[in-house]
Amino acid sequence: MPDRIILKLGGSVITDKESGEVGVIRENILQEVARSLKEFADISLLLIHGAGSCGHPQAQQYKIQYGVSTENREGIYETHIAVSGLNELVVKTLRNEGIEAISVHPLEGMVASEGELTGYCLDHLNLMMSLGLVPVLHGDVVMDTKKGACIISGDQLVRVLAQQLGMKRIGLATDVAGLLDADGSVVRELRPSMAHTIRIGGSGSVDVTGGMKGKITELLRLADMGIESNIFHISRLKEFLSGADHGGTRIMPEDVA
Repeated sequence: MPDRIILKLGGSVITDKESGEVGVIRENILQEVARSLKEFADISLLLIHGAGSCGHPQAQQYKIQYGVSTENREGIYETHIAVSGLNELVVKTLRNEGIEAISVHPLEGMVASEGELTGYCLDHLNLMMSLGLVPVLHGDVVMDTKKGACIISGDQLVRVLAQQLGMKRIGLATDVAGLLDADGSVVRELRPSMAHTIRIGGSGSVDVTGGMKGKITELLRLADMGIESNIFHISRLKEFLSGADHGGTRIMPEDVA
């Protein structure tokens, strides 16, 4: 059985977060990703994508990151419909290339507490992958036992699913070459003991999930569990899928050579 892979497509990769326009999707990038994945049809893949300009603006408008009550409950629908629309296009693009992709919405089967996922059934994901299907999840709004509802980032999904499903390889494709140091150079390796030496800025565009800092935080938690992950530029996707040097950042457990 081939190694199971989680690939996360950043919201900044597949949508235009910088223009200020809501819901601008980079369909050409999605098509390039689909063509690349088709070349690696023998891999066992679970795909996650960020929300980008499809979801973050709605979540911010309704202040969902601070909790949901009867006053702003409409934001649950507005945010979910935005991200699920993007998800539908991602799945359609993959299927047009012959990839057996299928949508899986976190809102429908996951529960959080204080913004942390605490309840989920993942048996269906295991069964899908065993049949050669590609589950496609996304950052989403989910119900929260303490806050009413909250935003769950694609990066948190990466951490939880990598741990719970025993994924062997984890890659985050972004619009930058990796984790960048103060001088703009790529940090090639990052371990938990090094985290205090790295200064990470947030996203300059609307992002209610923490930008690069949020990614690194989740991946360092994975490293603490003994699981390695990778951040690389989307243009190096084929290198990651083939196991070649992707020129990005490896987030590694302390005891890995």
